[in-house]
Amino acid sequence: MRALEPFRPLILMLAGFMGASGVALAAAASHGGDGRLLGSASTMCLAHAPVLLGLYLAGGKIRTATLSAIVLSLGTILFAGDLVMRHFGHAGLFPMAAPAGGMGMMAGWLLLAAGAFWRTSDV
Repeated sequence: MRALEPFRPLILMLAGFMGASGVALAAAASHGGDGRLLGSASTMCLAHAPVLLGLYLAGGKIRTATLSAIVLSLGTILFAGDLVMRHFGHAGLFPMAAPAGGMGMMAGWLLLAAGAFWRTSDV
């Protein structure tokens, strides 16, 4: 998975942006509008931001860390982005975007689980 090494700084950046977005979405959800959509988007962002940080830090210990982080990021962005678009734009990103994002998040978690069996040689 060394081919993914150039993406490691992106993971750290996404962790920060995702955490900030989660806080902003929580504030937006509590100050009006449909708190259900924005609250769910906030929850997913705030749940996955620290996971991305952990995967960034574990990059040399878990062979699937970088790929897991990329897949989790894309899934979370797709899921949360669709909910935010439904709230502010009154239409989703595209049909089945949120479920596709959810499947992406699940795939990222399963990739992380696979890392338990596919370790780096220096662990």
